[in-house]
Amino acid sequence: REIDWYGVKTDPTPLLLAARLGIATLVKLLLEGEARVDLEDPRSGRTPLSWAAEGGHEAVVKLLL
Repeated sequence: REIDWYGVKTDPTPLLLAARLGIATLVKLLLEGEARVDLEDPRSGRTPLSWAAEGGHEAVVKLLL
């Protein structure tokens, strides 16, 4: 099982996508599956926390802290 899978080296992880889109339920599930919160977006170098904060996704930010 590889929860932090990159489809292509330039693709974001599922956690990065869920955080960027503000999908708190998915973020919670991924964290329960031990997704790594420290992996950066390969294109921008940003973390899930920075994407969630910029998007104003408070519930996701709380989960990631």
